[in-house]
Amino acid sequence: MTHPRLLAGMGHSEDAGVYKLHDDLAIIQTVDFFTPIVDDPYTFGQIAVTNALSDVYAMRGKPLTAMNIVCFPINKLDIAILRDILRGGLDKMREADVLLVGGHSVEDDETKYGLAVTGIAHPERILFNRGARPGDRLILTKALGTGIVSTAAKVGMAAERQIEEAVRAMTTLNKSGAQVLMETPEVHACTDITGFGLLGHACEMIEGDRVGMEINAAAVPFFSGLREIAELGVLPAGLHRNRQFREDRVEIDPGCPEWRADVLFDPQTAGGLFVAVAPQEAERLLDKLRRAGLDAAACIGRVTEGGKGRIIVRP
Repeated sequence: MTHPRLLAGMGHSEDAGVYKLHDDLAIIQTVDFFTPIVDDPYTFGQIAVTNALSDVYAMRGKPLTAMNIVCFPINKLDIAILRDILRGGLDKMREADVLLVGGHSVEDDETKYGLAVTGIAHPERILFNRGARPGDRLILTKALGTGIVSTAAKVGMAAERQIEEAVRAMTTLNKSGAQVLMETPEVHACTDITGFGLLGHACEMIEGDRVGMEINAAAVPFFSGLREIAELGVLPAGLHRNRQFREDRVEIDPGCPEWRADVLFDPQTAGGLFVAVAPQEAERLLDKLRRAGLDAAACIGRVTEGGKGRIIVRP
């Protein structure tokens, strides 16, 4: 569907829809919900909201309002569980200065929670996932590994510190990263890393384009102890699906350890921002992100001329 005021729709795997209201105002709309990935209901609510708001932040927007989406087995689980989920979500919305204006709930055999979110941005300041230029540096703001850690936790193979590290990342809003991007010139493209993993979302950024990417696997931040879990083969099914779906667009250097390649395909929940920025701005952007509290932020690669939508992963 096309329309003169539709700045982003379903045409390029964008993070959210964007509709231009006026020359200086556009609305950003997105929706996301999923099943619990942690045992604690309050924490699950926080993670679900962090994840849902992320698409607005990735487009350099400001989320304003949200509506709850709830599925809950009311006859099987204590209603107190639902209260804790909603309380966790509401607390995270307050942290983001987002106003809850309503929602919808249905009875379901499986618990699900998330948000429909509306945000705003200046039409000329919006970041899309396309637009990366040759020579741009690629910056990632959060460590990877939420899918692997969550899978390990389900079978009792994740250490408490690993679970705490993953939860801390999944409940950290991308708000501060988006604020830094608003102050940084020469940012050409951005997306957030979620279910398709780093390489899956990176492929979306250059799909059908003349440029490619080089990713330095050794520079990619990941949670502590992740190597040991990955080498044991404790990997989420989504990781294998991500790899199969994008393996024709990704060339992995034989010198890259298999476990590192696995991490790059790991499906993330409430992952970080992935930014293409002009090389002369990269160090300044990194410094600003770290001073904003995003200690894991790292430059992990570059955009290449003539790559034609392909990614090369270096050791």
